[in-house]
Amino acid sequence: MNTAASYLRVTLFMTVAYLLLEYTLAPGEEIVVIKYPIVWAVLGMLFLLAIAVEIISASLKSILWRGLDEAGQARYLKAEAERKEKRFGWIKRVYKKLAGGRPMEEEGEIILDHNYDGIKELDNTLPPWWVYGFYATIIFAAIYLARYHIFDGTTQTEEYEIEMNEARLAIEEYKKTAKDLVDVNTVELLTDAADLSAGKAIFNTSCVACHKADGGGGIGPNLTDEYWILGGGIKNVFNTIMEGGRDGKGMVSWKSELKPSEIAQVSSYLLTFQGTTPAEPKDPEGEIWVDPEAEVVPAEETNEVVVDSTAASITMNN
Repeated sequence: MNTAASYLRVTLFMTVAYLLLEYTLAPGEEIVVIKYPIVWAVLGMLFLLAIAVEIISASLKSILWRGLDEAGQARYLKAEAERKEKRFGWIKRVYKKLAGGRPMEEEGEIILDHNYDGIKELDNTLPPWWVYGFYATIIFAAIYLARYHIFDGTTQTEEYEIEMNEARLAIEEYKKTAKDLVDVNTVELLTDAADLSAGKAIFNTSCVACHKADGGGGIGPNLTDEYWILGGGIKNVFNTIMEGGRDGKGMVSWKSELKPSEIAQVSSYLLTFQGTTPAEPKDPEGEIWVDPEAEVVPAEETNEVVVDSTAASITMNN
């Protein structure tokens, strides 16, 4: 039994089997053995089947070998040797051609007169692979010289900057769809109906007890007026829900209960209470918050026209 060949066949068979199961049952990002644990049992059965086939094949070969006489065994061994020579002989021929050396029986033709304590020198030529590699470096150097020093090609520094800019754009594009990467610096006010509906559901589940369903305030502050304890606007509200309110008497942090995308949704929803009229509004708390990023509308300029009248004295001589 050729152990190495058997190991190779079993490994190749199991690899192909796993890939077929992976791309057939779970073509997405999740690994098939995690999505469907039963696949472990299937792979185990296939592994045992592959080993059984190898054992049966080796047993049949052994039985046939023992059934041959000495002449038959000799013919079989000779045929196997010829088959291996045909299969792998090209590798030896390519190696000899690339090495470019002389056979030992021909070394007398290239021996030099140098003799150092019985050590003689052979005048071997450079291996063809080395010569061809050297020629390739010369061609590469010529192309490189023309490309970057004659025709002003993109330098390595410029290529690095281009790739870094492309990576930044790719990251920004990814962040647009990866909502859970949002933080206090990147959060934006959500206006989509689906996001506001999701925020309302979270508010009704987690926030109503302190702020009431209409945002009028109870244990927590009133969300409908323009007064804020820790600042208004989407960024401040997001940060307050994420990190919690004032130590000892404010709202607890929700970052262990809600995902960043969910905090953005509930923050956007509760800001819709601004300017509404609750049934029992709580007295204002905090200070009036003015968005520092809001555009300041310049006061209407008053154009004053100053008329400088010069009194003229007219002396009339009657």
